[in-house]
Amino acid sequence: MTDIPLTEIPLTEIPLTEIPMIEKLLSLTATTGFLYLTPGMLIMWAIGITLIYLAIAKEYEPLLLLPIGFGILLANLPLTDLMKPDEGLLWKFYHFGIQWEIIPPLIFLGLGALTDFGPLLARPSLIFLGAGAQAGVYFTFFFAHLMGFSIQESAGIGIIGGADGPTTIFLTTKLAPHLLGSCAVAAYSYMALVPIIQPPIMKMLTTPEERVIRMKKSRKVKPLEKLLFPIVSTLVIILLVPASAPLISMFMIGNLFREAKVVERLTHAAQNELLNIVTIFLGLPVGATMNAENFLQPRVIFIFCLGLFAFMISTATGLLLAKAMNLFLKDKINPLLGAAGVSAVPMAARVVHKMGAEADKKNYLLMYAMGPNVAGVIGTVIAAGIFLTLLG
Repeated sequence: MTDIPLTEIPLTEIPLTEIPMIEKLLSLTATTGFLYLTPGMLIMWAIGITLIYLAIAKEYEPLLLLPIGFGILLANLPLTDLMKPDEGLLWKFYHFGIQWEIIPPLIFLGLGALTDFGPLLARPSLIFLGAGAQAGVYFTFFFAHLMGFSIQESAGIGIIGGADGPTTIFLTTKLAPHLLGSCAVAAYSYMALVPIIQPPIMKMLTTPEERVIRMKKSRKVKPLEKLLFPIVSTLVIILLVPASAPLISMFMIGNLFREAKVVERLTHAAQNELLNIVTIFLGLPVGATMNAENFLQPRVIFIFCLGLFAFMISTATGLLLAKAMNLFLKDKINPLLGAAGVSAVPMAARVVHKMGAEADKKNYLLMYAMGPNVAGVIGTVIAAGIFLTLLG
């Protein structure tokens, strides 16, 4: 064949080895990802881009939804091997950061350094609102199990009702890692949607007269009380629920940095550089767990519905508990504070303040709402610890 000009031979009869350029082009084409795209991947692209849009345009939990959304895009690009076990870049972030229980506790370290327990210490009775708002977690846990989810999966779904993203990730990674992406995105989505989800429930379960109740001025909390609180809380909570130690210990040491007033550099680093860095390394691998094969299943829709149900129940039980407490308290509390018992800090507290201000422009509820709000963080961690103790 080499003695005959290629131009005189039909193209279909020419071996690819005789056409080097065509061979190279075909080989190059086979190495691109375009030939391996699936409809499921395109659907996941749309979901990832939607999360990015909500983070940028609507500012819904942008620090988490933006990297999670981009992680979803990366997980659904063929031939990248970013989540390939032992080799992929994002798999290493996920394995060493999340599976090894490093990133969620570090998030809690930063949150502790940002948290002021003063409002809770000024009115310790508000801690019951943080505990009462966890009812949605346990109720949804049993309900999800009745719907056919395994008992471990049900725990991961139920914890969404606490509206605490790092705790949801921590628990789900241990009990139901295959649901990590779904549960994490649901938790952060509902945290972002607090201003939309909670107000209708708050209006439905409270009267106009209750919403204008003004809180009695709280006592001044001494610095020594704030200093002792993280130490005493660590000892008591971890002794009661040892499985909560990874999150509670980091949360309280971060708060101790803040209240000690002698390690400003550590406090600043925990509040800013450290928290920002680990947030990046949390969001990307969480999003990367959401490939089309795992995410596009009917049960994922149930997870989002159950997560919303859990969050609504937690909000409602917090409100109803506040109303019940008023039956026995001489100094009435504004029942709107019960809605702040979920762990969405400080979003839920801001929503409570806004609702109170709509009823009475001079009613300032923000600092009071921070009490049950931070109590809700502790309550959700304890709930996760109980699940780990019983099911881990």
